[in-house]
Amino acid sequence: MGAVVLVCNGPGELSTWVRPLALRLHRELALRPLEPAADLVLDLVLVPCPNATGREHQVAAAMGLFDRILPARSFWRLLLWPRRYGAWPRQGVVVFLGGDQFWTVLLSARLGYRHLTYAEWVARWPRWNDAIAAMGPTALEALPRRWRNRATVVGDLMADLSESARQETPLPAGEWVALMPGSKRAKLQVGMPFLLETADRLARLRPQARFLLPVAPTTSVAELLAYASAANPLFGAYACGEPEVLEGPSGRRLRTPAGSEILLLEAHPAHGALSQCALALTTVGANTAELGALGVPMIVLVPTQHLQVMQAWDGGIGILARLPLLRWLLGAALTAWRMRNHGFLAWPNISAGRMVVPERVGSLTPASIAQEAADWLDQPQLLEGMREDLRSLRGQPGAVAALAALVRQLLPNTPPGPAARAPEAAPAPRRPD
Repeated sequence: MGAVVLVCNGPGELSTWVRPLALRLHRELALRPLEPAADLVLDLVLVPCPNATGREHQVAAAMGLFDRILPARSFWRLLLWPRRYGAWPRQGVVVFLGGDQFWTVLLSARLGYRHLTYAEWVARWPRWNDAIAAMGPTALEALPRRWRNRATVVGDLMADLSESARQETPLPAGEWVALMPGSKRAKLQVGMPFLLETADRLARLRPQARFLLPVAPTTSVAELLAYASAANPLFGAYACGEPEVLEGPSGRRLRTPAGSEILLLEAHPAHGALSQCALALTTVGANTAELGALGVPMIVLVPTQHLQVMQAWDGGIGILARLPLLRWLLGAALTAWRMRNHGFLAWPNISAGRMVVPERVGSLTPASIAQEAADWLDQPQLLEGMREDLRSLRGQPGAVAALAALVRQLLPNTPPGPAARAPEAAPAPRRPD
C-alpha cells in the first residue's frame, strides 16, 4: 500500500500543473480512485494561500481524479492529527505543485513520506527534498552545489498544455477574441463591465470578430451576470448595458444590448478553445501564464481608475493601492516602478525579462483598448510573431511525463497501470552534468 500526495494552493496551478500530472500518473500506474482495487492511492492536499478563493477543493473534486481531497482549512489539523482524515499508507511521496514549499516539508515529515518539489524558479528547502524537479537551468543553478545531485531538469509543465489543446474540438470559423476578466470579486467588478463595453466597441471596428469568455471554475455565470449589472457599483462607469443569457446548441452566450454575443466556456479547462483565439484581452495573474503556455497573443490590462476596488487585488498592485500616499497615484507609481526596476506584470514578460506581450497600465478606456485590439488584429503577421515568442519561452513538451517518471522512482514497487491506458514511452528526465 502506498500513496502519492499532490500539494497545491490555487485554481491556476490545479488546472495547469496538478491535473496534467494526475492524468499522467493514472495512465502509468494503477491508482485509486480510478482503479478501486489498487494498492496505490492518489490524494490532493490544498495548503493555505492568501490568494486562493476557498473553492479549490470543489474544483478538484469535479476532476474525479483523487481518492481524498483535503481543503486548505484542514491543513493544520492534518499536520496535528493525520489519522483524523483516514488511514495513511506507510509509504508514499509528497509532490509540491504550488504554494509555500515549506508546507510540503512539514507534510512529508509528518507522514514519513519521501518529498519531491517541482521548482519553477528556486527550490527553497533542498536539504529536506529527496528529489527536485527543476523547470530549467535557472532553478538548477539557484541550488547550492552540494544539493544539485538531487535535481533533474524536467522542463516546463505548462509547455504540455498546447500539445493537449490541439486534440480538442475546433471552434467555428471566425476571428476569435478571448475576454478574461479574472476570477475574483475585485477583478470581476472592474473586468466585466470594462470588457463588455470593449467587446461592443471592437465589434463595431471589426464586425468579423467573435468573442468567448472562459467561466473560471471558482465563479459562475450567475456571478458574471451580477457583475455585469446595476448591482455592481462600477456598472454606471461603463456604457455596456446589462447583457442577457441565450441558450444554444454550442452552449450559453451573453448578448449585450448592442448585440455583441459572447460564447461562455463553462467546461474547465478551456485550453482547446483558448488556443484557437487570435487575441486575448486579460487581467494580470496566472491566466497570463496559461495564455502564454498556449501561445495566445494577449493584451494585459491593469486599469487603475478604480482605486477603491484595486485595494483588494492580490500581489504588489494591491499593496500599492493600499498605501495612503501612493494609492492616489497608482498608475504613475506602477509605471515608475516598472521603468526603474524593469519590472513586469504578465508572466511571459517576467519569464523573458523583456516585453513580449503589451501591458497597459493606467486610466484605461474601453475605446482605447478596442482600437488597439483592432490594430493588432489588422496585422496578423505581428500577432504570429508574438505567438512564436510565447512558444519559444515554454520549450518542448514532455515535462509532465518526466515529472511522473520521478514520482515513480520515489515510489517503491510500483506496478504499471492497465495496458489499455499505458502511455507512450516517456522522455527520460535530464540530469545535470
